[in-house]
Amino acid sequence: MALFRETADVSVRPAVDGDESAVTDVQVSAWRAAGLLGDAVVDSLDTARMRERWGAAIDAPPAPGFAVLVAMDGPRVVGFAAVAPGQILSLEVEPGHQRAGHGSRLLAAAVDRLRADGATEIVTWALEGDTPRETFLASAGLGTDGLTRTLATGAREVVERRWSAAL
Repeated sequence: MALFRETADVSVRPAVDGDESAVTDVQVSAWRAAGLLGDAVVDSLDTARMRERWGAAIDAPPAPGFAVLVAMDGPRVVGFAAVAPGQILSLEVEPGHQRAGHGSRLLAAAVDRLRADGATEIVTWALEGDTPRETFLASAGLGTDGLTRTLATGAREVVERRWSAAL
């Protein structure tokens, strides 16, 4: 009798042409589930334009050091990270797949990419009040550095705090 061990088919890979729809869907569902932007803001998103922009970022990054990475659960994209020189621009995981290690794998892959590009520090931004994200970033060794920015969403202003760490 042969014994086998079942393992999860999870991974992170560079985004490829065709991933832009999944990336947009993950971003919108994660923002909606977080509840920090408000339904009016999420409802007003131009998802067709978002797909176009993600497609452009995947197919033709604007400069060296820019990349989009996707987290896979089997054949399905369940999360993504977008990086630029020295920073993580976005890191989102589909709500139904959070707390399954996808965020940690994405962060590790993003850090590896940033290090390979010569970064010595990492920065990212988190919405004020996003306790799960703040807990995640803190557990990964990042900390707030005192900088904030206010974003005008059209419906209301939201505040983000900057997080950083040496690599």
